[in-house]
Amino acid sequence: MKTVDEQNDEMRQEYKREDLGAGVRGKYYDAYNEGHNLVLLTPEVARAFPSEEAVNQALLSLMRIAQASTGSISGELAEGAHR
Repeated sequence: MKTVDEQNDEMRQEYKREDLGAGVRGKYYDAYNEGHNLVLLTPEVARAFPSEEAVNQALLSLMRIAQASTGSISGELAEGAHR
């Protein structure tokens, strides 16, 4: 294994930075976000639920209660889909 002193963080001499182009910041950001659904919980809520499964079960239960009391609910539960 190489030590930090032996590692070379520079590009090879045959590569020129100007040949690589300008680069685009966030080029794939929107496409990445379309494939991910990340929800951040407040610390208080996170302490109440020990796992992803616990959060999902609680939310599904709440959705079922809402559906039973109102007769309708938006989202996938109304279509019968769940994890």
